[in-house]
Amino acid sequence: MSKGKKVVITGVPGVGKTTVIDASMEALKAEGVAYTSINFGTCMFEVGCDQGIVNDRDEMRKLDQDVQRELQKTAAKVIARITDNTIIDTHCTVSTPAGYLAGLPSWVLEELKPDIIVLVETDEDQILKRRLSDTSRSRDMEGYVAIKDHQRYNRYMAASYSMLTGCTVKIVRNLDFLLENAVSEMVELLR
Repeated sequence: MSKGKKVVITGVPGVGKTTVIDASMEALKAEGVAYTSINFGTCMFEVGCDQGIVNDRDEMRKLDQDVQRELQKTAAKVIARITDNTIIDTHCTVSTPAGYLAGLPSWVLEELKPDIIVLVETDEDQILKRRLSDTSRSRDMEGYVAIKDHQRYNRYMAASYSMLTGCTVKIVRNLDFLLENAVSEMVELLR
């Protein structure tokens, strides 16, 4: 049985990560390249719902850290069983009331065994504008400096994840009105 490529794609909320993933998958599909896309948070949420722990996805980051850790472990095991080329849409870090929580701690990385980690980034003011216009989610309000710090912290964490797994780290910039550039770069990486 051949093992597909495992690509972790991360970014702070509002960076347009899922938009880049969806457009890239469409472009790859047109070329005959298939990927399964799994949202790690959705997988965790489904596990949490099955266990009666949460009713709303945004509640997860406010759970006790031990509960979050168990949800992460279970979700990682579910995703690790997928043998196709897989995109894992997740957050490098999660901002919680107690500080940043690693989105990919060692127990998750050991299960997933990623080939590459991609950080989708953009300018902080663009992220803030996108968050303010998104009424579909209940997000904590962060200013420009907090968003900048979060993106910087994601870079530090991605480097440590790379050290643990031996995978590479790539930054893809998703600038306003230049989605096609981000998609082109992502498609080249995923081929």
